[in-house]
Amino acid sequence: MEALEFDLPWPPSVNNYYRHVGPRVLISRAGRKYRTMCVSRLGGLKKLSGAVSLSLECYPPDRRRRDLDNLLKCLQDSITAAGVLDDDSQIRRLQMEMLEPIEGGLVHVRLEAIPGRRR
Repeated sequence: MEALEFDLPWPPSVNNYYRHVGPRVLISRAGRKYRTMCVSRLGGLKKLSGAVSLSLECYPPDRRRRDLDNLLKCLQDSITAAGVLDDDSQIRRLQMEMLEPIEGGLVHVRLEAIPGRRR
């Protein structure tokens, strides 16, 4: 079974990922910076095609209360921008877990092809 595993720094939450500029919604400076970092870090990885399973082990940078789902959009967009996926619509199975904080925060990512399933 085809799988990729890697660690990424703690992403900006969806609350800080977008900015409203007049009638337009744009990716914030923090979001663009995070995406650029992911592209440079993950650029050499093999692209997965077809349906995939995404598992995230999330280690926050501190003990503040957080909504786990607020991390997802930035992570998916950044992984896609890095060329690991063609599109985040390939994700057909999702598992996320919030674990104990570690200094600086970290997200352990596992992407796995789902055999026999197309996008």
